[in-house]
Amino acid sequence: MEVFNLLPEGTLCEVIDNTLYMSPSPTTDHQRILFDLAYQLRSATKDTGLGEIFIAPCDVYLDAEQSVVQPDIIYIKKEHTDIIQRKGIYGTPDLVIEILSSNKNYDKEKKFDLYKRNGIAEYIIVDADNREVLHYLLVEGNYQLQQGLTAGRVTVIQLSLTLAF
Repeated sequence: MEVFNLLPEGTLCEVIDNTLYMSPSPTTDHQRILFDLAYQLRSATKDTGLGEIFIAPCDVYLDAEQSVVQPDIIYIKKEHTDIIQRKGIYGTPDLVIEILSSNKNYDKEKKFDLYKRNGIAEYIIVDADNREVLHYLLVEGNYQLQQGLTAGRVTVIQLSLTLAF
């Protein structure tokens, strides 16, 4: 965390279990999907006041501030907005969406375990290459993969909202 705090603003870097991870800039396919999903989520939440949407890079501090990640999309319900501070999110978001482009196992394994351990209720992984979706809901401390998923579509359970990308 000491090294992380010394990095310049906007550095694509995360810390999980006191290990520093750096990644290259995302692909253009990744960015298109990010924009499509974030735009739809922001439109749905802004007018209803259901909560707030953030996109990467936005630091999310987990594990009592020992791990910091930058999920592609972050949703925080209205009743949990007290975790939003000027320098980032300090606590557990209600939903995170990761869009895979380069190091796919990092999001499927390291972040998966971190998000489960910190009680993130809904975790959605989108593969930018084939547009496939892995959608997990936290049930009794474990992620359960949702069935009946369609490539190019994401249903956010907490918002009862289906997004196309």
